[in-house]
Amino acid sequence: MTGAGETLSLEGVTVARGGRNVVREVSLEIPAGEVTALLGPNGAGKSSMVLAMGGILKPAAGKVMLGDVDLAGRRPERIRGAGIAIVPEGRRLLPELTVGENLRVATYTLTAGDAEAGRKRALELFPELEKRLDYAARSLSGGEQQMVVLAQALVSHPRFVIIDELSLGLAPVVVNRLVPTIRSIAESGIGVLLIEQFATLALGLANRAYIMEGGRIQFSGMASQLRENPELLQSAYLLRGRNGADGSPATADAAPRPA
Repeated sequence: MTGAGETLSLEGVTVARGGRNVVREVSLEIPAGEVTALLGPNGAGKSSMVLAMGGILKPAAGKVMLGDVDLAGRRPERIRGAGIAIVPEGRRLLPELTVGENLRVATYTLTAGDAEAGRKRALELFPELEKRLDYAARSLSGGEQQMVVLAQALVSHPRFVIIDELSLGLAPVVVNRLVPTIRSIAESGIGVLLIEQFATLALGLANRAYIMEGGRIQFSGMASQLRENPELLQSAYLLRGRNGADGSPATADAAPRPA
């Protein structure tokens, strides 16, 4: 459970890959007990930002603040120990291990009591996995594998969960099954950052929303603004191709890209 009013925030985070900045001075806030959506097309820099938040990449500049503690540049295990769980794109499991073993691996730093409580909570959220505990992870469907990686994140009693591309490669019926679980996670007090290309899904869950394009935040506001004014979403996405070579936002007189 998170502390009341606690926030995970990025302050001016820049991330370089391959000799160029792919995340540029990004600032955003993820409040406890809410779903925050981060939208944007492929190549916007979203996954690089997640890797920096999880300690896989070291930011070239900026801070990753959990309350008043800066976690930028810390090792992944330190960040996870601080209460930030990352659900990366691509459903990364240990395929030869069983579902139960995958869950146990995620609790190796916990006491036996905390590990059992986390496992129990995860299986309450994903009861389908109870019948699959002895199955190899590679034998599961895509939807079941996504449940396992979400369960892995939750067994460690995180304060914040970062979910990169929840719906990628999943059938709509599976996505619809996961939506109420994400809502339930937030209602339990955990702050959720949901990174999605499927805007309708994310905006239906989120309180606040950001749009990222060209490595920069191009929109920051309430999710309801984007639900009620879809032209805001479209205009932010259409910045692709109009941004400068350094990823800076287009000027007001830049010619619009044809729709």
